[in-house]
Amino acid sequence: MFRQPLHDRGVISRYRSFLPVNDTTPVVSLNEGSTPLIHSAKLSALTGRGCEVFIKYEGLNPTGSFKDRGMTMAMSKAAEAGKKAVICASTGNTSAAAAAYATRAGMECVVLLPAGKISAGKLAQAFVYGSKVIAIDGNFDDALDLVRKIGERDDFEVVNSINPFRIEGQKTASFEIIDELGDAPDIHILPVGNAGNITAYWKGYEEYAAMGKATKKPRMTGFQAAGSAPIFYNKVVEHPETVATAIRIGNPASWDQAKAAIRDSKGSIDIVTDQEILDAQAWLAANEGIFIEPGSAASVAGLLKCLDCHREPCATCPVRGIPEGSTLVLTVTGHGLKDIDAPLKHRSFAPLQAANSMEAVLHTLGY
Repeated sequence: MFRQPLHDRGVISRYRSFLPVNDTTPVVSLNEGSTPLIHSAKLSALTGRGCEVFIKYEGLNPTGSFKDRGMTMAMSKAAEAGKKAVICASTGNTSAAAAAYATRAGMECVVLLPAGKISAGKLAQAFVYGSKVIAIDGNFDDALDLVRKIGERDDFEVVNSINPFRIEGQKTASFEIIDELGDAPDIHILPVGNAGNITAYWKGYEEYAAMGKATKKPRMTGFQAAGSAPIFYNKVVEHPETVATAIRIGNPASWDQAKAAIRDSKGSIDIVTDQEILDAQAWLAANEGIFIEPGSAASVAGLLKCLDCHREPCATCPVRGIPEGSTLVLTVTGHGLKDIDAPLKHRSFAPLQAANSMEAVLHTLGY
């Protein structure tokens, strides 16, 4: 009988002893996790301090985002509880993961999303995986409010990050980073939208350190889009706007937990503009061959912003006071093919034209 290697069976099989599952939990998995931790020589050089920078590329999960880590846990526990249907609010990635894992589990999936505020790629995923998609006249926060109310019924299991099992699954990314590096990084930089991911990473770092698997814990540094930055401004953003649809959230569900993670890790929260986000997306693709969606690029944009400071480092700068030779990890949360609208709209991409001959092609190339 064919037996998959342990690390290829998904995060529950790989980290079962660290997760709230038992022998009777029906594991719903698409072999998520084990995503690459890619060393970025160019970002490392840009620090100018002998630092080593790594990219945790979560876009190579089965549905193209980090959401799969949490969804395998949420869906497995829903199946264990005998649920037949799940529901979520989404800016895109959660709906894709929920729809795929619900299909895998044989459950019905209902998605509420803000009308006209989701990329075509993510919307297509929700449809092709077989979920029932309802577009509401409102933003993500309005959709989540409705999901909370509907979730009070016995019919549905809510699989947004208000479901604590989502956080349990997502914390496994921290385990992978420590397993690969041999210790925790000095700084971990993430995009922040609904704030479940920064919460989950910190939980994972704390647990691994408590068990002696790491000698330190990183400073957790989050970056929000300037037009959608409730944690940075410390107030709800009623009408969040940003090109980074994945983090276009004005009232994060894990707000308090994220603030605690930032405080306890002596980290920080800062903002980046849409232009900085799009520039960072283009920079990472052109310099390191890693294509990420705009929301993911907030972490890269944040580091580039701080490295480009021509003044004394600001209080929220993630490289402020970090010794030479430090290790930084940047999480990029989703694949670039999730949202091709943004780069196509904001940059001019068109093929060069040439006649059908070698001479014409070389001439067009300037040879």
